[in-house]
Amino acid sequence: MTNTTDISKKFSIIKRAKSFVHAGRGVWIFIKTTHNAWIHLMALVLVIVLGIYFNITKFEWMMLVFAVGFVFVSEAFNTAIEIDIDLTSPSYHPYARDTKDVAAGAVLISATVAVVIGILVFGHYII
Repeated sequence: MTNTTDISKKFSIIKRAKSFVHAGRGVWIFIKTTHNAWIHLMALVLVIVLGIYFNITKFEWMMLVFAVGFVFVSEAFNTAIEIDIDLTSPSYHPYARDTKDVAAGAVLISATVAVVIGILVFGHYII
């Protein structure tokens, strides 16, 4: 006997395609509403220019791609958390503030790691 939960869990190309549309919308909201994302995008452009200029190795490119991705993912999660906290706790609450601060701290940690990786990759080229 098949119940309704089994039917709703069947694989569907259309549902998978729609999930990509929703994810793309999320990326667009992130880029459109997060001012720090623009700063990260400018840093990305600088990294790409320096990488091309110094003709860095494939491994160095991989490290930089990881670092940049790490920062963007952290910033996206931070933005999602802020959106959720603003919805669920519109008035001030110390836990809401702490949640936002910890999420922002995660972005700071990832950005610091990215800067260290950038220094390790580009430092010897620049010096």
